[in-house]
Amino acid sequence: MLSKTVAELSGALTRKEVSARELTQAYLDKIHQLNPALNAYVTITAEQALAQADAADNRRAKGNASPLTGIPIAHKDIFCTRGVLTACGSHMLHNFIAPYDATVVERLEQAGAIMLGKTNMDEFAMGSSNETSWFGPVRNPWDQARVPGGSSGGSAAAVAAGLCAMATGTDTGGSIRQPASFCGLTGLKPTYGRVSRWGMIAFASSLDQAGPLTRSAEDAALMMNAIAGSDLRDSTCLELGFEDFTAKLNQPLAGLRIGLPREHFTKDLNPAVQTILQNAIRTLESLGASFKEVSLPNNYLSVPAYYVIAPAEASANLSRFDGVRFGYRCENPDNLEDLYKRSRGEGFGDEVKRRIMVGTYALSAGYYDAYYIKAQKIRRLIKQDFDLAFNDVDLILGPTSPHTAFKLGEKVSDPVTMYLEDIYTIAVNLAGLPGMSLPAGMLNGLPIGMQLVGPSLSESRLLNVAHQFQMNTDWHSQRPEV
Repeated sequence: MLSKTVAELSGALTRKEVSARELTQAYLDKIHQLNPALNAYVTITAEQALAQADAADNRRAKGNASPLTGIPIAHKDIFCTRGVLTACGSHMLHNFIAPYDATVVERLEQAGAIMLGKTNMDEFAMGSSNETSWFGPVRNPWDQARVPGGSSGGSAAAVAAGLCAMATGTDTGGSIRQPASFCGLTGLKPTYGRVSRWGMIAFASSLDQAGPLTRSAEDAALMMNAIAGSDLRDSTCLELGFEDFTAKLNQPLAGLRIGLPREHFTKDLNPAVQTILQNAIRTLESLGASFKEVSLPNNYLSVPAYYVIAPAEASANLSRFDGVRFGYRCENPDNLEDLYKRSRGEGFGDEVKRRIMVGTYALSAGYYDAYYIKAQKIRRLIKQDFDLAFNDVDLILGPTSPHTAFKLGEKVSDPVTMYLEDIYTIAVNLAGLPGMSLPAGMLNGLPIGMQLVGPSLSESRLLNVAHQFQMNTDWHSQRPEV
């Protein structure tokens, strides 16, 4: 039962083959069994989950259930959850009990989803391997000597290992898509502003976006139906009415034009990964899609531009963590300055400190124009490259990551090498576009992800293509033997 998709579980609940309470207890038992090895969860809300399950069963008995009613979910620990620890993977927030729910959490609860707990993550979402967490690294269910990707690695590992049916993640530079690729999942980063950021602890406000991590595109569409939509509490959230993201899943792909960026298919891409993508391209061609080469000439500047803009915004956002109002506070400070310095020095980890210092430097007098403004100009050029490409094609296809999941400890001591892990994903965030990763093959027993990118607000088309691909392949059905 725990290997089924959300859509399959929803059907089983409707047919009364299983109750929400039975399903929830089964997941809790599996979490108890496997989480000590994987470290995917940092908080397990068993009592609350069983109470929500009973409410879901009552709701289904009355006939007013949604497709997600009774479906167990895990939330990335970046989302505030009322009355539950929200630590964001950091010692700084090791004692922060959120007094309210994030909009995403609130909407999924209204849909009847059952929260099993909060998942591990890179500290303040800064990392590509889930090794910067104060709670320790998460292990990939496909190979526990390897990383699950970051920063949403806990959510990805939980779904892949069958410790929940679906999970929330956030994507600032690839942090939904890269873990999805490493763990063999479907991960969607929506258009910037499509999903509310209210109650989601900020890393880089102009880049952060919440989205689903699921087994299939159909499941991702069901989650998007619940979480997408305008929110008056978030001024950056787009004012859009309800859209049914499942409505076009079965639309034929005849006439679909897909672009292949020449900058992504170079000698730097692992030949075995390229072969897997070529096989996926042939599958999509057989379904009616056509392909042509496109160019994203400024894509190579996305990593340096991102690592000026994101740290600059992080420097501003994390200034609120000062040891005064909430979170970690040092012991016996000598004065206010000592309180600030020691609380931040002891509360933040190395990677967070590194990015705060880079961001503060880029925003300082004399360097603002040379670095921050120039990076924003490059960001505009990257967006223009996508706009020009989408004049000729409907979507863009390429690799999510240059390789499979790497080993724990392999890159954590080399920040620059770690930053290059997101080389194919960062540009999508800089341009504010929707992008998703879906399983396209296996290499040496590990999953390989394929990335699809579309114009703004094209999530339904992305989900349609992914669903049609998954109806004709079984890569998304592969499960690790944990």
